[in-house]
Amino acid sequence: MSLFEAPFPAGLPIGGGWVPAPTAPVRFPYDGSAVAEAPLGDVELARTALDAAAASADTIARLPSHVRRAALLNTRDALAARREEFERLLVLETGKPLVDCRTEVARTLVTLETAAEEVARLHGETVPLDLLPSGEGLIGFWTRRPIGVVVGIAGFNYPLLLATHKIAPALAAGCPVVCKPAPQTPLATLWLVHLLREAGATVGLPPEAVQLVTGGVDVGETLVTDRRVGAVSFTGSAAVGHTIARAAAPTKVLLELGSNAALVVSADADLPASADAVARGGYYASGQACISVQRVLVEAPVAEEFLGLLTDRVSAVTVGDPRDEATRVAALIDPRSTRRVRGWIAEAVAAGAKVVAGGDDDGGMLRPTVLADVPDGLAAWDEEIFGPVVCVRAVPDIDTAFDLVNQSRYGLHASVYTRSLSTAFAAVERLQVGGVVVNEVPGFRADNMPYGGVKDSGIGREGPRFAAEELTVTRMAIIRSA
Repeated sequence: MSLFEAPFPAGLPIGGGWVPAPTAPVRFPYDGSAVAEAPLGDVELARTALDAAAASADTIARLPSHVRRAALLNTRDALAARREEFERLLVLETGKPLVDCRTEVARTLVTLETAAEEVARLHGETVPLDLLPSGEGLIGFWTRRPIGVVVGIAGFNYPLLLATHKIAPALAAGCPVVCKPAPQTPLATLWLVHLLREAGATVGLPPEAVQLVTGGVDVGETLVTDRRVGAVSFTGSAAVGHTIARAAAPTKVLLELGSNAALVVSADADLPASADAVARGGYYASGQACISVQRVLVEAPVAEEFLGLLTDRVSAVTVGDPRDEATRVAALIDPRSTRRVRGWIAEAVAAGAKVVAGGDDDGGMLRPTVLADVPDGLAAWDEEIFGPVVCVRAVPDIDTAFDLVNQSRYGLHASVYTRSLSTAFAAVERLQVGGVVVNEVPGFRADNMPYGGVKDSGIGREGPRFAAEELTVTRMAIIRSA
Protein backbone atom coordinates (compact mmCIF):
# COMPACT_ATOMS: atom_id res chain seq x y z
CA MET A 1 0.00 0.00 0.00
CA SER A 2 1.34 3.44 -0.98
CA LEU A 3 1.59 6.32 1.49
CA PHE A 4 0.35 8.91 -1.03
CA GLU A 5 -2.47 8.82 -3.58
CA ALA A 6 -1.66 11.15 -6.48
CA PRO A 7 -4.31 13.86 -7.05
CA PHE A 8 -3.06 14.45 -10.59
CA PRO A 9 -3.39 12.43 -13.83
CA ALA A 10 -1.23 9.40 -14.53
CA GLY A 11 1.71 9.82 -16.88
CA LEU A 12 3.75 12.91 -17.69
CA PRO A 13 2.50 16.43 -18.51
CA ILE A 14 3.88 16.70 -22.04
CA GLY A 15 2.41 18.69 -24.90
CA GLY A 16 -1.25 19.46 -24.45
CA GLY A 17 -2.05 16.54 -22.14
CA TRP A 18 -0.62 13.76 -20.02
CA VAL A 19 1.36 11.08 -21.83
CA PRO A 20 1.40 7.49 -20.51
CA ALA A 21 4.70 6.24 -19.12
CA PRO A 22 5.94 3.22 -17.17
CA THR A 23 6.29 3.72 -13.43
CA ALA A 24 8.60 2.95 -10.53
CA PRO A 25 8.06 3.48 -6.79
CA VAL A 26 9.28 6.53 -4.92
CA ARG A 27 10.61 5.42 -1.51
CA PHE A 28 10.28 7.12 1.88
CA PRO A 29 13.91 7.58 2.97
CA TYR A 30 13.03 7.04 6.63
CA ASP A 31 11.89 3.42 6.33
CA GLY A 32 11.99 2.52 2.62
CA SER A 33 8.24 2.16 2.25
CA ALA A 34 6.59 3.04 -1.06
CA VAL A 35 5.27 6.60 -1.24
CA ALA A 36 3.66 6.28 -4.67
CA GLU A 37 4.33 5.16 -8.22
CA ALA A 38 6.04 7.82 -10.33
CA PRO A 39 6.19 7.97 -14.15
CA LEU A 40 9.51 7.22 -15.84
CA GLY A 41 10.41 9.39 -18.80
CA ASP A 42 12.82 8.59 -21.59
CA VAL A 43 14.70 10.28 -24.41
CA GLU A 44 11.78 10.11 -26.82
CA LEU A 45 9.44 11.78 -24.35
CA ALA A 46 12.07 14.47 -23.72
CA ARG A 47 12.21 15.15 -27.46
CA THR A 48 8.44 15.29 -27.63
CA ALA A 49 8.38 17.86 -24.84
CA LEU A 50 11.03 19.96 -26.58
CA ASP A 51 9.10 19.82 -29.84
CA ALA A 52 5.96 21.06 -28.08
CA ALA A 53 7.87 23.80 -26.24
CA ALA A 54 9.58 25.03 -29.40
CA ALA A 55 6.31 25.02 -31.34
CA SER A 56 4.57 27.09 -28.64
CA ALA A 57 7.40 29.52 -27.89
CA ASP A 58 6.13 32.34 -30.13
CA THR A 59 2.59 31.99 -28.79
CA ILE A 60 3.74 32.10 -25.17
CA ALA A 61 6.06 35.05 -25.87
CA ARG A 62 3.06 37.02 -27.17
CA LEU A 63 0.81 36.27 -24.19
CA PRO A 64 -0.42 39.44 -22.49
CA SER A 65 1.22 40.30 -19.19
CA HIS A 66 -2.06 39.90 -17.33
CA VAL A 67 -2.32 36.26 -18.45
CA ARG A 68 1.14 35.33 -17.20
CA ARG A 69 0.60 37.21 -13.97
CA ALA A 70 -2.80 35.66 -13.32
CA ALA A 71 -1.54 32.14 -14.05
CA LEU A 72 1.17 32.52 -11.40
CA LEU A 73 -1.11 34.08 -8.81
CA ASN A 74 -3.81 31.48 -9.38
CA THR A 75 -1.21 28.75 -8.92
CA ARG A 76 -0.11 30.35 -5.68
CA ASP A 77 -3.70 30.29 -4.45
CA ALA A 78 -4.21 26.68 -5.49
CA LEU A 79 -1.01 25.61 -3.73
CA ALA A 80 -1.90 27.58 -0.60
CA ALA A 81 -5.23 25.77 -0.42
CA ARG A 82 -3.36 22.44 -0.35
CA ARG A 83 -0.48 23.59 1.79
CA GLU A 84 -0.57 20.84 4.42
CA GLU A 85 -0.91 18.13 1.78
CA PHE A 86 2.18 19.39 -0.02
CA GLU A 87 4.09 19.53 3.27
CA ARG A 88 3.19 15.93 4.01
CA LEU A 89 4.17 14.79 0.51
CA LEU A 90 7.53 16.56 0.73
CA VAL A 91 8.27 14.79 4.03
CA LEU A 92 7.52 11.44 2.41
CA GLU A 93 9.51 11.81 -0.79
CA THR A 94 12.50 13.76 0.55
CA GLY A 95 12.65 12.39 4.10
CA LYS A 96 13.24 15.95 5.37
CA PRO A 97 11.84 16.91 8.76
CA LEU A 98 8.36 18.42 8.69
CA VAL A 99 9.63 21.78 9.92
CA ASP A 100 11.86 22.10 6.84
CA CYS A 101 9.09 21.03 4.47
CA ARG A 102 6.85 23.73 5.90
CA THR A 103 9.55 26.25 5.14
CA GLU A 104 9.85 24.90 1.59
CA VAL A 105 6.15 25.33 0.87
CA ALA A 106 6.13 28.82 2.40
CA ARG A 107 9.06 29.87 0.22
CA THR A 108 7.41 28.36 -2.86
CA LEU A 109 4.34 30.51 -2.27
CA VAL A 110 6.53 33.61 -1.99
CA THR A 111 8.36 32.68 -5.18
CA LEU A 112 5.14 32.33 -7.17
CA GLU A 113 3.85 35.66 -5.87
CA THR A 114 7.06 37.61 -6.46
CA ALA A 115 7.45 36.10 -9.93
CA ALA A 116 3.94 37.33 -10.74
CA GLU A 117 4.98 40.82 -9.61
CA GLU A 118 8.01 40.73 -11.91
CA VAL A 119 5.79 40.44 -14.98
CA ALA A 120 5.14 44.18 -14.65
CA ARG A 121 8.83 45.00 -14.19
CA LEU A 122 10.29 43.38 -17.30
CA HIS A 123 10.57 46.51 -19.38
CA GLY A 124 13.28 48.52 -21.06
CA GLU A 125 14.29 52.17 -21.25
CA THR A 126 15.28 54.90 -23.64
CA VAL A 127 18.88 55.46 -24.70
CA PRO A 128 20.35 58.92 -25.56
CA LEU A 129 21.86 58.12 -28.95
CA ASP A 130 22.94 61.72 -29.55
CA LEU A 131 25.96 61.35 -27.29
CA LEU A 132 27.72 61.23 -30.66
CA PRO A 133 26.97 63.74 -33.41
CA SER A 134 26.03 60.87 -35.72
CA GLY A 135 23.17 60.02 -33.33
CA GLU A 136 21.41 63.34 -33.73
CA GLY A 137 17.87 62.82 -34.94
CA LEU A 138 17.79 59.21 -33.73
CA ILE A 139 15.49 57.80 -31.06
CA GLY A 140 16.71 54.73 -29.19
CA PHE A 141 15.12 52.39 -26.73
CA TRP A 142 15.45 48.79 -25.71
CA THR A 143 12.96 46.19 -24.56
CA ARG A 144 13.26 42.77 -22.97
CA ARG A 145 12.19 39.76 -25.00
CA PRO A 146 11.82 36.12 -23.86
CA ILE A 147 14.96 34.06 -24.37
CA GLY A 148 12.94 31.10 -25.70
CA VAL A 149 12.57 27.56 -24.44
CA VAL A 150 13.88 27.09 -20.89
CA VAL A 151 15.03 23.77 -19.46
CA GLY A 152 14.93 23.63 -15.66
CA ILE A 153 16.66 20.81 -13.78
CA ALA A 154 16.13 20.67 -10.02
CA GLY A 155 17.86 18.89 -7.13
CA PHE A 156 16.29 16.38 -4.75
CA ASN A 157 16.66 18.31 -1.52
CA TYR A 158 14.06 21.05 -2.15
CA PRO A 159 12.19 19.65 -5.15
CA LEU A 160 9.10 21.85 -5.02
CA LEU A 161 10.95 25.09 -4.36
CA LEU A 162 13.79 24.48 -6.80
CA ALA A 163 11.37 23.57 -9.59
CA THR A 164 9.43 26.77 -8.86
CA HIS A 165 12.68 28.74 -9.09
CA LYS A 166 12.88 27.52 -12.70
CA ILE A 167 9.23 27.52 -13.71
CA ALA A 168 7.94 30.78 -12.22
CA PRO A 169 10.58 33.15 -13.67
CA ALA A 170 10.34 31.42 -17.06
CA LEU A 171 6.60 32.06 -17.21
CA ALA A 172 7.04 35.61 -15.96
CA ALA A 173 9.47 36.21 -18.82
CA GLY A 174 7.17 34.62 -21.41
CA CYS A 175 9.16 31.43 -21.95
CA PRO A 176 7.88 27.86 -22.20
CA VAL A 177 9.68 25.65 -19.69
CA VAL A 178 10.47 21.94 -19.58
CA CYS A 179 11.26 20.85 -16.02
CA LYS A 180 13.18 17.74 -15.01
CA PRO A 181 12.98 16.88 -11.30
CA ALA A 182 15.49 14.65 -9.54
CA PRO A 183 14.65 10.95 -10.03
CA GLN A 184 14.18 10.43 -6.26
CA THR A 185 11.69 13.30 -5.80
CA PRO A 186 9.31 13.90 -8.74
CA LEU A 187 5.93 13.83 -7.00
CA ALA A 188 5.53 17.32 -5.55
CA THR A 189 6.77 18.83 -8.81
CA LEU A 190 4.29 16.79 -10.84
CA TRP A 191 1.51 18.08 -8.63
CA LEU A 192 2.77 21.66 -8.97
CA VAL A 193 2.77 21.40 -12.77
CA HIS A 194 -0.74 19.99 -12.67
CA LEU A 195 -1.94 22.92 -10.54
CA LEU A 196 -0.19 25.40 -12.80
CA ARG A 197 -1.73 23.94 -15.94
CA GLU A 198 -5.18 23.98 -14.36
CA ALA A 199 -4.74 27.53 -13.07
CA GLY A 200 -3.30 28.69 -16.37
CA ALA A 201 -6.11 27.18 -18.41
CA THR A 202 -8.63 29.49 -16.71
CA VAL A 203 -6.81 32.56 -18.06
CA GLY A 204 -5.64 31.28 -21.45
CA LEU A 205 -2.18 29.89 -20.72
CA PRO A 206 -1.43 26.99 -23.13
CA PRO A 207 -0.57 23.72 -21.34
CA GLU A 208 2.63 23.49 -23.40
CA ALA A 209 3.92 26.45 -21.38
CA VAL A 210 4.88 24.08 -18.56
CA GLN A 211 5.93 20.48 -19.16
CA LEU A 212 7.73 17.91 -17.05
CA VAL A 213 9.90 14.95 -17.99
CA THR A 214 11.44 12.51 -15.54
CA GLY A 215 14.37 10.25 -16.23
CA GLY A 216 18.08 9.75 -15.87
CA VAL A 217 21.25 11.18 -17.36
CA ASP A 218 20.21 10.41 -20.94
CA VAL A 219 17.04 12.47 -20.55
CA GLY A 220 18.99 15.37 -19.05
CA GLU A 221 21.55 15.24 -21.85
CA THR A 222 18.78 15.29 -24.46
CA LEU A 223 17.21 18.36 -22.88
CA VAL A 224 20.35 20.46 -22.41
CA THR A 225 21.96 19.74 -25.79
CA ASP A 226 18.97 20.65 -27.96
CA ARG A 227 19.89 23.79 -29.92
CA ARG A 228 16.31 25.08 -29.77
CA VAL A 229 16.74 25.71 -26.03
CA GLY A 230 17.37 29.33 -25.08
CA ALA A 231 18.57 28.74 -21.51
CA VAL A 232 19.28 25.89 -19.11
CA SER A 233 18.79 26.48 -15.38
CA PHE A 234 20.29 23.80 -13.15
CA THR A 235 20.53 23.31 -9.39
CA GLY A 236 22.76 20.51 -8.16
CA SER A 237 26.34 19.42 -7.71
CA ALA A 238 29.32 21.25 -9.17
CA ALA A 239 30.46 18.17 -11.11
CA VAL A 240 27.12 17.78 -12.86
CA GLY A 241 26.82 21.52 -13.42
CA HIS A 242 30.19 21.66 -15.16
CA THR A 243 29.16 18.75 -17.38
CA ILE A 244 25.93 20.53 -18.31
CA ALA A 245 27.74 23.77 -19.09
CA ARG A 246 30.09 21.98 -21.49
CA ALA A 247 27.33 19.95 -23.12
CA ALA A 248 24.94 22.90 -23.49
CA ALA A 249 27.41 25.36 -25.04
CA PRO A 250 26.75 27.83 -26.57
CA THR A 251 23.31 27.87 -24.91
CA LYS A 252 23.06 30.17 -21.89
CA VAL A 253 23.33 28.32 -18.58
CA LEU A 254 22.36 29.39 -15.06
CA LEU A 255 24.08 27.19 -12.51
CA GLU A 256 23.30 27.11 -8.80
CA LEU A 257 25.84 24.58 -7.64
CA GLY A 258 27.35 23.17 -4.48
CA SER A 259 29.03 24.92 -1.62
CA ASN A 260 31.09 24.48 1.50
CA ALA A 261 29.55 27.24 3.57
CA ALA A 262 31.75 28.84 6.22
CA LEU A 263 30.77 30.66 9.39
CA VAL A 264 33.39 32.86 11.05
CA VAL A 265 33.18 33.56 14.79
CA SER A 266 35.18 36.58 15.91
CA ALA A 267 36.51 36.96 19.45
CA ASP A 268 34.00 39.77 20.09
CA ALA A 269 30.98 37.77 18.87
CA ASP A 270 27.93 36.85 20.91
CA LEU A 271 29.08 33.28 21.50
CA PRO A 272 25.73 31.78 22.56
CA ALA A 273 24.10 33.29 19.48
CA SER A 274 26.95 31.97 17.33
CA ALA A 275 26.56 28.47 18.74
CA ASP A 276 22.80 28.64 18.23
CA ALA A 277 23.37 29.62 14.62
CA VAL A 278 25.69 26.70 13.91
CA ALA A 279 23.33 24.21 15.58
CA ARG A 280 20.45 25.65 13.58
CA GLY A 281 22.27 26.28 10.31
CA GLY A 282 24.36 23.12 10.20
CA TYR A 283 21.63 20.53 10.55
CA TYR A 284 18.43 21.85 8.98
CA ALA A 285 17.18 19.57 6.19
CA SER A 286 19.48 16.97 7.82
CA GLY A 287 22.42 18.94 6.44
CA GLN A 288 21.24 18.43 2.86
CA ALA A 289 21.30 22.08 1.86
CA CYS A 290 23.89 23.85 -0.24
CA ILE A 291 24.29 26.68 2.27
CA SER A 292 24.07 24.72 5.51
CA VAL A 293 27.01 25.48 7.81
CA GLN A 294 29.91 23.11 7.18
CA ARG A 295 33.10 24.94 8.19
CA VAL A 296 33.28 27.02 11.36
CA LEU A 297 36.36 29.21 11.88
CA VAL A 298 36.66 30.54 15.43
CA GLU A 299 39.23 32.99 16.76
CA ALA A 300 41.48 31.05 19.14
CA PRO A 301 40.80 33.03 22.38
CA VAL A 302 37.14 31.96 22.34
CA ALA A 303 37.40 28.62 20.51
CA GLU A 304 37.19 26.38 23.57
CA GLU A 305 34.21 28.22 25.03
CA PHE A 306 32.43 28.23 21.69
CA LEU A 307 32.98 24.50 21.19
CA GLY A 308 31.50 23.77 24.60
CA LEU A 309 28.42 25.84 23.84
CA LEU A 310 28.02 24.17 20.45
CA THR A 311 28.35 20.66 21.90
CA ASP A 312 25.58 21.34 24.39
CA ARG A 313 23.27 22.54 21.65
CA VAL A 314 24.02 19.73 19.22
CA SER A 315 23.31 17.11 21.89
CA ALA A 316 19.77 18.52 22.12
CA VAL A 317 19.02 18.16 18.38
CA THR A 318 16.27 15.56 17.93
CA VAL A 319 16.91 12.71 15.49
CA GLY A 320 13.99 10.59 14.32
CA ASP A 321 10.92 10.20 12.16
CA PRO A 322 10.67 13.28 9.90
CA ARG A 323 6.88 13.30 10.33
CA ASP A 324 7.35 14.17 14.00
CA GLU A 325 7.03 17.85 14.89
CA ALA A 326 10.12 17.69 17.11
CA THR A 327 12.49 16.04 14.62
CA ARG A 328 15.31 18.17 13.25
CA VAL A 329 17.55 15.49 11.69
CA ALA A 330 16.27 12.41 9.85
CA ALA A 331 17.53 9.92 7.28
CA LEU A 332 19.47 11.17 4.27
CA ILE A 333 17.95 10.78 0.83
CA ASP A 334 19.30 7.24 0.34
CA PRO A 335 21.67 4.69 1.94
CA ARG A 336 24.44 5.51 -0.53
CA SER A 337 24.54 9.10 0.71
CA THR A 338 24.69 7.89 4.32
CA ARG A 339 27.60 5.56 3.52
CA ARG A 340 29.46 8.39 1.78
CA VAL A 341 29.11 10.76 4.75
CA ARG A 342 30.15 8.02 7.17
CA GLY A 343 33.22 7.41 5.03
CA TRP A 344 34.18 11.08 5.04
CA ILE A 345 33.87 11.18 8.84
CA ALA A 346 36.03 8.06 9.20
CA GLU A 347 38.64 9.48 6.84
CA ALA A 348 38.83 12.71 8.85
CA VAL A 349 39.17 10.86 12.16
CA ALA A 350 41.92 8.65 10.73
CA ALA A 351 43.78 11.81 9.72
CA GLY A 352 43.64 13.26 13.25
CA ALA A 353 40.28 15.03 13.50
CA LYS A 354 38.40 14.71 16.80
CA VAL A 355 34.73 13.76 17.09
CA VAL A 356 33.30 16.32 19.52
CA ALA A 357 29.67 15.25 19.12
CA GLY A 358 27.81 12.56 17.20
CA GLY A 359 29.72 10.58 14.62
CA ASP A 360 27.52 7.52 15.03
CA ASP A 361 24.12 6.21 13.93
CA ASP A 362 20.63 6.19 15.35
CA GLY A 363 18.71 3.43 13.59
CA GLY A 364 20.65 4.00 10.36
CA MET A 365 20.36 7.79 10.66
CA LEU A 366 23.48 9.85 11.24
CA ARG A 367 23.50 11.80 14.49
CA PRO A 368 24.39 15.49 14.26
CA THR A 369 28.18 15.48 14.21
CA VAL A 370 30.82 18.01 15.15
CA LEU A 371 34.41 17.40 14.04
CA ALA A 372 37.31 19.48 15.34
CA ASP A 373 40.64 20.07 13.63
CA VAL A 374 39.91 18.42 10.29
CA PRO A 375 43.06 18.82 8.17
CA ASP A 376 43.12 20.48 4.77
CA GLY A 377 42.93 18.17 1.80
CA LEU A 378 40.16 15.97 3.17
CA ALA A 379 36.67 15.75 1.73
CA ALA A 380 34.99 16.65 5.03
CA TRP A 381 36.77 20.02 4.98
CA ASP A 382 37.26 20.70 1.27
CA GLU A 383 34.09 19.39 -0.34
CA GLU A 384 30.34 19.66 0.16
CA ILE A 385 29.41 16.99 2.69
CA PHE A 386 25.61 17.31 2.29
CA GLY A 387 24.92 15.65 5.61
CA PRO A 388 24.59 16.57 9.31
CA VAL A 389 28.30 17.29 9.88
CA VAL A 390 29.99 20.53 10.97
CA CYS A 391 33.77 21.00 11.12
CA VAL A 392 35.26 23.48 13.62
CA ARG A 393 38.77 24.94 13.51
CA ALA A 394 40.48 27.54 15.71
CA VAL A 395 42.29 30.36 13.89
CA PRO A 396 44.68 33.02 15.23
CA ASP A 397 42.80 36.04 13.82
CA ILE A 398 40.04 37.24 11.51
CA ASP A 399 42.39 37.76 8.57
CA THR A 400 43.36 34.09 8.70
CA ALA A 401 39.70 33.11 8.92
CA PHE A 402 38.81 35.13 5.83
CA ASP A 403 41.78 33.66 3.94
CA LEU A 404 40.63 30.13 4.81
CA VAL A 405 37.09 30.89 3.66
CA ASN A 406 38.49 32.06 0.33
CA GLN A 407 40.76 29.03 -0.12
CA SER A 408 37.72 26.91 -0.93
CA ARG A 409 36.93 26.26 -4.57
CA TYR A 410 33.32 27.06 -3.64
CA GLY A 411 31.79 30.49 -3.07
CA LEU A 412 28.04 30.48 -2.47
CA HIS A 413 27.35 32.03 0.96
CA ALA A 414 29.40 32.68 4.08
CA SER A 415 28.68 34.42 7.35
CA VAL A 416 30.48 36.16 10.17
CA TYR A 417 29.44 36.68 13.79
CA THR A 418 30.86 39.86 15.25
CA ARG A 419 29.97 42.98 17.21
CA SER A 420 32.39 45.04 15.12
CA LEU A 421 31.04 47.04 12.19
CA SER A 422 34.57 47.15 10.83
CA THR A 423 34.80 43.34 10.79
CA ALA A 424 31.36 43.08 9.22
CA PHE A 425 32.26 45.38 6.35
CA ALA A 426 35.64 43.69 5.92
CA ALA A 427 33.77 40.41 5.44
CA VAL A 428 31.49 41.95 2.84
CA GLU A 429 34.52 43.37 1.06
CA ARG A 430 36.87 40.37 1.23
CA LEU A 431 34.90 37.14 1.19
CA GLN A 432 34.75 35.62 -2.28
CA VAL A 433 31.16 34.42 -2.20
CA GLY A 434 27.81 35.28 -3.72
CA GLY A 435 26.38 36.39 -0.38
CA VAL A 436 27.86 37.54 2.94
CA VAL A 437 25.60 37.28 5.98
CA VAL A 438 26.41 39.10 9.22
CA ASN A 439 25.13 37.72 12.54
CA GLU A 440 22.89 35.14 10.87
CA VAL A 441 23.45 31.73 9.32
CA PRO A 442 24.78 31.54 5.74
CA GLY A 443 21.66 29.50 5.00
CA PHE A 444 19.48 32.59 5.32
CA ARG A 445 17.80 33.18 2.01
CA ALA A 446 14.90 35.33 0.93
CA ASP A 447 13.40 34.34 -2.39
CA ASN A 448 13.26 37.91 -3.69
CA MET A 449 17.00 38.52 -3.45
CA PRO A 450 19.72 37.72 -6.01
CA TYR A 451 20.96 34.27 -5.08
CA GLY A 452 23.92 32.48 -6.57
CA GLY A 453 27.61 31.92 -6.22
CA VAL A 454 31.07 32.43 -7.65
CA LYS A 455 33.86 30.02 -8.48
CA ASP A 456 32.62 26.40 -8.46
CA SER A 457 29.35 27.44 -6.84
CA GLY A 458 27.92 28.51 -10.16
CA ILE A 459 27.02 31.35 -12.47
CA GLY A 460 23.93 33.51 -12.79
CA ARG A 461 21.41 34.46 -10.15
CA GLU A 462 18.12 33.03 -8.93
CA GLY A 463 15.23 34.85 -7.29
CA PRO A 464 12.21 35.81 -9.43
CA ARG A 465 13.37 39.30 -10.28
CA PHE A 466 16.87 38.33 -11.27
CA ALA A 467 16.07 34.98 -12.88
CA ALA A 468 13.31 36.54 -14.95
CA GLU A 469 15.82 39.04 -16.31
CA GLU A 470 18.31 36.22 -16.93
CA LEU A 471 15.64 34.53 -19.07
CA THR A 472 15.21 37.53 -21.36
CA VAL A 473 17.37 39.18 -23.98
CA THR A 474 17.50 42.88 -24.72
CA ARG A 475 16.32 44.10 -28.10
CA MET A 476 17.54 47.51 -29.18
CA ALA A 477 15.38 49.75 -31.36
CA ILE A 478 16.95 52.67 -33.28
CA ILE A 479 14.62 54.97 -35.20
CA ARG A 480 15.54 58.01 -37.28
CA SER A 481 12.89 60.59 -36.61
CA ALA A 482 14.43 63.46 -38.49
